[in-house]
Amino acid sequence: MPFYENGPVRIHYEEAGNGFPLFLIPGGGMNATISKFTETARFNPIEEFKDEYRCITMDLRNAYDGQSSGPLEIERPWDAYADDQIGLLDYLGVDQFMVMGFCIGGPLTWNLLKRAPDRVVAAVLAQPSGFRPEKPDLFYQNNIKNWGPKICAQRPDITMEMVDAFLTGMYRTNADFVFTVTRDFVGNCQTPVLVLPDDIPPHPYAVAMESALLAPNSQVSLFPWKEPRERIALAVRHVRTFLKAHCPAVTARNS
Repeated sequence: MPFYENGPVRIHYEEAGNGFPLFLIPGGGMNATISKFTETARFNPIEEFKDEYRCITMDLRNAYDGQSSGPLEIERPWDAYADDQIGLLDYLGVDQFMVMGFCIGGPLTWNLLKRAPDRVVAAVLAQPSGFRPEKPDLFYQNNIKNWGPKICAQRPDITMEMVDAFLTGMYRTNADFVFTVTRDFVGNCQTPVLVLPDDIPPHPYAVAMESALLAPNSQVSLFPWKEPRERIALAVRHVRTFLKAHCPAVTARNS
């Protein structure tokens, strides 16, 4: 069971397959773990893409069902997660990569596009999280009730006061759009992006579509793609075609 360590941070990660690196961010909100790909995801991207790509994934820092741990960086919550992701890829010797993020992986992917614009060559946002004006405190309230008490029970060094400050920084300080970047950033982002919209309270359809309309090099899958179940295969086919079209190893061979 591999771990990447950086000072007080310890990240559990997994790899599968060979080829151009594909970084996979599981869903599950603050409790995003590798196991979500087999427990709750509509399809397992590791199984789908490991025959073509070097799939890399990790448990989110301080997910209570996971094995990654580290301090709560209250002043920079989203960037702390990006530090873990970029640090792991550096540790594994990965320079350029493609990324596919589910749920909380939407904001995390946009943050990677901001933090490492020359390294992310293509991005897929599946059922991305976003700000819903009619439920402006949804993420804070869900996590203060569920994630907070559970991580505090595991970690005596973390208090609910710290959790409150951390979640405030994540979901209240910049409570708009995709949380991690502005509309101007998305509108100027030249990286190819594929959006697979959802429409449940944490995954607003309007935000997913707005980001797709703003991004200059975006595509959108069919909607709904999660049901009926037969549509999932079509969405996966779209993802596979998109990744292949923008994979540097493939495009170089075809040029």
